[in-house]
Formats: sequence, structure tokens, C-alpha cells
Amino acid sequence: MNEHPVTLHVMDDLRRSRLTVFFRFLLVLPHLIWLYLWAVLVDIVALLNWLVALIIGRPAKPFQRFIAAWLRYATTVFAYMFLIANPFPGFTGEPGSYPIELEVPTTPEKQNRLKTFFRILLVYPALIVGAVLMYATYFVTMLAWWAAMITGRMPRGFRDLGANAIRYLMQVYAYLFLVTGTYPSSSPYVGMSLGASVVEEAPAKKAPAKK
Repeated sequence: MNEHPVTLHVMDDLRRSRLTVFFRFLLVLPHLIWLYLWAVLVDIVALLNWLVALIIGRPAKPFQRFIAAWLRYATTVFAYMFLIANPFPGFTGEPGSYPIELEVPTTPEKQNRLKTFFRILLVYPALIVGAVLMYATYFVTMLAWWAAMITGRMPRGFRDLGANAIRYLMQVYAYLFLVTGTYPSSSPYVGMSLGASVVEEAPAKKAPAKK
């Protein structure tokens, strides 16, 4: 794993409940509503944070922590919606509360005022790439839904593709909202940590000893 201030840690074991997979797009609706309402406040805070960063050369710590919590929460919502993780996530974005976790800076860093002023223009190419990745993830999720319904587990390749799309999108938002001054990385190896994800098989029974 190459370092990036915004890193996605994947600790999911790939097992899926067919029942929750079948109703996944209904189960995620309350989270999508809450994510949208929270995002409205994030947009306001991000604008204030931008003004603060222009004045003092770094974001305000309360704003940074608020936006960081939203980024962690958004990560769990997208991970659940795209079948990248189980179980049903919480609504607060607390660190250490989900098998797919976003490590994001909560302490503001010094940032170049000129780059801060033009941040919306600088991030635009990354936003386009992020949008393309997310549309591709929708397609992959439909295939993964069928695979999970049949086998009761998420194919690792589909899981990793979706996780990488989320990683990139969260790096884009973190850069846009001044959580970090590091530009999003298109490499799937930068800011991605894949933990153990092999479903453990039950130990094989020993054959009875021959008499």
C-alpha cells in the first residue's frame, strides 16, 4: 500500500446474506436520505471552511472534523449499497464501526492559498473520473447482486473494483472540501489497504482410523 492521507481499509470477509442482498436497495434508502440531508450541511460548512482557509492558510478544526465524519459515513453507505460490505451500517460515521473504513485526517494541515482559491477548478478533472467510476460500479453491482444471490458471497474481484471506486471518490471529496491538499490518486494501490477477506472454511473432518 502506498501512502495517501485518505486511505480505505477493507476488512470484509466476502460473506453475504441472500435475504439482505435481495432487499439491499430498499434497506439502504434511509441511509441515502440521511446522507443527502447531512451533505446539505456539509456544503455550507465547506464554503465557510474555504473562506477560513483563504484567510489563515488552513481549514478550521471543527469544520475539518465535521466533514471527515461525513466522508466516513458516506463510505459506509456506498459500501453497503454496492454490496461491498456487511452488515447494516450505523448513522454516525464513527471510526472503527464498520468493516470498510475510511482513514481521513481530522487535524487541519497548512494549504497553499492559491490552490485553495482555485480548488473547484483543480478538482474538476478528478470529479469527472470519479463520476465515470461510480457509473461503472453501478453496472458491476448488478452482476455482483446475482453472484451474491446464487453463492452467498461477494466475488472478490467485484468487491475490490467497487472499493477502489469508493476510495477514489472519497479522495476527490476530501480534496474538494480541503480535508487534504493531496490530489486524488488514480492508482488502485495508493490509499487502499486490503485486509484478510477469504471466507474461512469449516475444518475438514478426519477420516476414522482403520482398525
